[in-house]
Amino acid sequence: MRLIQMLLLLLLSSSIMAQQTPVTKANYALAARFSPSKVQKMIFSLNVDPHWLKKSDRFWYMYETTEGKKWYIVDAAKGEKKQLFDNALLAAKLTRITDEPMDAQHLKIDSMKFIRDENWISFEVKTTKDVPKKDTAAKKGTPPVMEKKVFYFEYNILNGDLVQITDPVKTKRKPMWASISPDSSMVVFGKNNNLYSMDWANYKKALVNDKDSSIVETQLTKDGVENFGYHNNGNGETNVDREKNKGIRRPAFILWSPDSKYFVVDVTDNRRVKDLWVINSIADPRPTLETYKYWMPGEKESPVEHLRMFEVATKTMKEINTGMYKDQTVNVWSTPAKVSSRDDEGRPNTWLGTADKFYFSRTSRDLKRIDIGLVDVKTATAKTLIEEKMNTYVEIRRIGLVNEGKELIQWSEDDGWGHFYLYDENGKLKNQITSGAWHAEDILAIDEKARVLYFSANGKEAGENPYYLHAYRVNFDGTGLKLLNPGDFDHNASMDDNKRYLVNTYSRVNTVPKSVLLGADGRKILDLETADLSSLMAAGYKFPEIFKAKADDGITDLYGVMYKPFDFDSTKKYPIVEYVYPGPQTEAMNTSFGRGFDRTDRLAQLGVVVITLGNRGGHPSRSKWYHNYGYGNLRDYGLADKKVVAEQLADRHKFLDINRVGIHGHSGGGFMSTAAILVYPDFFKVAVSSAGNHDNAIYNRWWSEKHHGVKEIISEKGDTTFQYNIDKNPELAKNLKGKLMLFHGEIDNNVHPANTIRVANALIKANKRFDMKILPTQRHGFGDMTEYFFWGMSDYFAQHLIGDKTERPVDLEEMNREIPQNSKTGAAGGGFGRR
Repeated sequence: MRLIQMLLLLLLSSSIMAQQTPVTKANYALAARFSPSKVQKMIFSLNVDPHWLKKSDRFWYMYETTEGKKWYIVDAAKGEKKQLFDNALLAAKLTRITDEPMDAQHLKIDSMKFIRDENWISFEVKTTKDVPKKDTAAKKGTPPVMEKKVFYFEYNILNGDLVQITDPVKTKRKPMWASISPDSSMVVFGKNNNLYSMDWANYKKALVNDKDSSIVETQLTKDGVENFGYHNNGNGETNVDREKNKGIRRPAFILWSPDSKYFVVDVTDNRRVKDLWVINSIADPRPTLETYKYWMPGEKESPVEHLRMFEVATKTMKEINTGMYKDQTVNVWSTPAKVSSRDDEGRPNTWLGTADKFYFSRTSRDLKRIDIGLVDVKTATAKTLIEEKMNTYVEIRRIGLVNEGKELIQWSEDDGWGHFYLYDENGKLKNQITSGAWHAEDILAIDEKARVLYFSANGKEAGENPYYLHAYRVNFDGTGLKLLNPGDFDHNASMDDNKRYLVNTYSRVNTVPKSVLLGADGRKILDLETADLSSLMAAGYKFPEIFKAKADDGITDLYGVMYKPFDFDSTKKYPIVEYVYPGPQTEAMNTSFGRGFDRTDRLAQLGVVVITLGNRGGHPSRSKWYHNYGYGNLRDYGLADKKVVAEQLADRHKFLDINRVGIHGHSGGGFMSTAAILVYPDFFKVAVSSAGNHDNAIYNRWWSEKHHGVKEIISEKGDTTFQYNIDKNPELAKNLKGKLMLFHGEIDNNVHPANTIRVANALIKANKRFDMKILPTQRHGFGDMTEYFFWGMSDYFAQHLIGDKTERPVDLEEMNREIPQNSKTGAAGGGFGRR
């Protein structure tokens, strides 16, 4: 009898589970608890960011937890870690001098770096006191420009001595416009489309007062004109601002020779490139126009690049002939900066090479051919060393130099996987260094003496997510390959200049990040930090789940993450929202723990299960076949995978409602989410698409032509033209059955608002109902309207996917309750804007 009762209970329980209750009420309160402003106060440091010193095997770092910020010094050779100073004692000393109250948990120090014998540090303390700005001369009768008073200090870490510094030159930071030669004899900058210079004495004057009329400047070039000049003008300037800013110093993107005798500059003639415009409708007092050059795919009016080299001694400029392909692009590589120089003020940008040669890459317009070249400085001539070609686009990384270029280490996908190759100085292949069905990523360091390459790679360790990055070492001849940071995690490793140590931070989306110090042989020397997620967990946070599924071909493994509501109930049935980004330069699927909660963890709290996953044609860190799957089909290539994986997950998990699937994405994800609801109108029921490049014929040429392809046509006469054709979202407007919401920033100068307007136009002409919001004053990232966007997206999914028909008030209460209702913000509902 008892057995029969148990069986009946089991059958009843199974029946209940089979008839799970659909979630139909959105949980706004739970989503509001994990807003970016709240999460910022619950998550602090997630990794150790080392500042290596020059004269010893030591580094310092700052790490923040719920206890505040602490600064540490690590002696890697001794395997010791200690605090740089006693926070409480330093806070007391600084309070006395600055009159700015501080305590151990609230130290206001900034811009810290080691100086002199590396037993002293310098730092700044910015106070709340207003003082007149020194380098702005106010006109008679006008109030002076005010700024916050900053104190400058030096501190001895051995005996605790604190010294206040008052020398303005010593404390001034390098201005953005200054390009300082390696020997500090010359400072170059741009102005009025040309290059100018000043010596060190005049540069010191500029550090004290940028507008000092006694500063002597020397004009180096005179042929620069608008849109064919030696420097870029301010990005995002309106036409009025551009006129007003004529004559100010601008950064010139030049690369110096190591001996300071030459510099090279890539001068681009954009005069033929057509203009594009955005209008800020609510600028005060009148709407403003921003005009900028924008090269669209397939257009023949291309920029023309000129590589020029300036000789300091003779004050002459020579053009280097690098011409090979029509509409080619040229890139001169810079020398990788030493990690021990990261805190140096005014460190020079030098070319990759030596005093008498430097290296560059040259790319054909269709990106199917890339050459690595060498420029001889004395003759100002270029020659090709290595040629890369493929039927899709070729990708390339900065080469590594061995013994000043006696040998070259090149990254290539020549065999279908990213690997390293060793060449001699003339471009002759010596041997392949790494090989196999896995992906080498970046050079971490080159030990020339031991002939060892340190690098990062993924996909090599069996049984792991192939996106998890690791550090390895290998001999130049391909022998001795060794994993340095094992563990089924995504690792982020950096190496010191002496190639002795690695600082390694590791985590997954479902683990707490940890940082350790390793030796170059992989042995663990010291545990450094474990991230403090205590406040986050106390608020109810739960890690997401990792999964693996098959692509639409039934063969390719895809990897993803599932985010559930933190109040998840397995007896309920939840709608699915896919958060997407198609690639091909990345995927939306996270591998390590991070702060990007809004579109995943937080969105799930409404009462949906959010899914992120890769798709064929997505991430570049797998095989070349995987990465190039969407070549020639940039609109539809990832959609079948998104659909089939949702179906597989619904088969595995009865709490997923396959009849209520929504989709959302930003930028490329905005383009993909709209394409999804139009290509599979009976599957995807709701889409929220933000800042989407819906018409890739008007998106930037580089991304569209590279990842979709452009056809090079050479006539019988030898003339070269380019043909571009791509499927666009507006062409599918007639297919819409579900609910579609379009968002776009009004002054988005990356993905122009015309992309969304064209979809809207096509939907109107197809007699379709849809929704659209244009966010005034916003660029591509939505800036201070990001929170408004989130709740607009939430309303849409709540009403049309979850089925919550609750009438919401006009006021966004979830936002208003976070805004202090004081004299600055006014009553509830007021004060929204820049915060």
